[in-house]
Amino acid sequence: MDKTFSILTLGCKVNQYESEAMSELFEKEGYTQVENEDYSDVYIVNTCTVTNLSDRKSRQFIRRAKRQNPNSIVAVVGCYSQVSPGEVKNIEGVDVVIGTTDRNRIVNLVEEAKSGTKINIVRDLKNVREFANTTNFDSNNRTRAYMKVQDGCNRFCTYCIIPYARGPIRSRDIEDAVDEAEVLADSGFKEIILTGIHIGSFGKDKGDKRLIDLIEQIAQVDGIERIRLSSVEPNIIDDDFMKRAVATNKLCDHFHLSLQSGSNKVLKAMNRHYTREEYIKKTNIIKKYMPMAGLTTDIIVGFPGETEEDFEDSVSIVKEVGFSKIHVFKYSKRKNTPAAKMNNQVDGNIKKKRSDKLIKVGEIYSEKFKRLNMNIPKSVLFEEQHDNEYYGYTTNYIRVKAKSDVDLTNKIKQVEILDTEELASCKILD
Repeated sequence: MDKTFSILTLGCKVNQYESEAMSELFEKEGYTQVENEDYSDVYIVNTCTVTNLSDRKSRQFIRRAKRQNPNSIVAVVGCYSQVSPGEVKNIEGVDVVIGTTDRNRIVNLVEEAKSGTKINIVRDLKNVREFANTTNFDSNNRTRAYMKVQDGCNRFCTYCIIPYARGPIRSRDIEDAVDEAEVLADSGFKEIILTGIHIGSFGKDKGDKRLIDLIEQIAQVDGIERIRLSSVEPNIIDDDFMKRAVATNKLCDHFHLSLQSGSNKVLKAMNRHYTREEYIKKTNIIKKYMPMAGLTTDIIVGFPGETEEDFEDSVSIVKEVGFSKIHVFKYSKRKNTPAAKMNNQVDGNIKKKRSDKLIKVGEIYSEKFKRLNMNIPKSVLFEEQHDNEYYGYTTNYIRVKAKSDVDLTNKIKQVEILDTEELASCKILD
């Protein structure tokens, strides 16, 4: 009889990448993956701890897993277990607790736990300096591939628990990343998304290499036609970076440029390392070299001490930059972070009101951005098919659909965008 496993992944793209790598490890040992709702021999919860909601979802899944199969092994992995290993270990039904290191041992630890042994291998991250290679070559998606190139964060924003969950910055060797890119290209992937906890810090622990050096090296791999970045901070953007990025002819004109607030007072309280004015300057540099670049961002509303004037600063910067999409988050207290102890915590009803308003403003500017891109040829990598419709993304990250009687899967086509819907219609030009 087949041995089965299931993985629930919460949180960021890094977690998704790491879950796929763990899936490979189980499959190599003869396990078959099943859906989260199915009966399984092993349940893995790859946790996130960015918000209280993430913690609660993790606990709910653990309890549900044991109801589905009381004899199953439940392994809890990731940021929540790293930050609160004792709390996770004490949840009824948990057999294995792993933090944000040593995931490569998960299959052996699960097998060991079948003897009735409770296992907790979470370790202190202060002295961790090596990048843990969680290469993932096996994927059902043969169009875009995530590649983890960095881990950890040294920024210590006052609201964020991630530096405690992930430890100090560690960068992947460029040669190792290029090797994976070559394997991915041979497997049929055309786009690579470089991801990490703080990829703007790439190389700072390695000497004189930086993120743009990595981009240039991957761009030389035959078969990889597009390179995309996950979230970056504005401090990596300058004229040199953009000149070199454009020269690759492969870096997508899409930047998820982390903002968090448009108020200088709030940015300082958050321990962000830029001002509103510096942020706007960086976006203008991007537009100088990539005029139609999609600029997306994250904004927190209701940070402790945020006044109505501070909030309006966030509204006005959205309008001034003209973001193609914004992700709005209501501030969530995280235990043991400086912001959780700050005075002037903002009432939940005010947070909701501000969130609703900012989301509406973001939607207006998202539609404006799509309108600007209409009637201009755009390059799309088509990824999915539903009936005779194909879905994909432009280089500047507009999701589109096109009808075709010819299979467009994993094809890059020139298109014309026809409307400003959430999933915009387009027609094929070539």
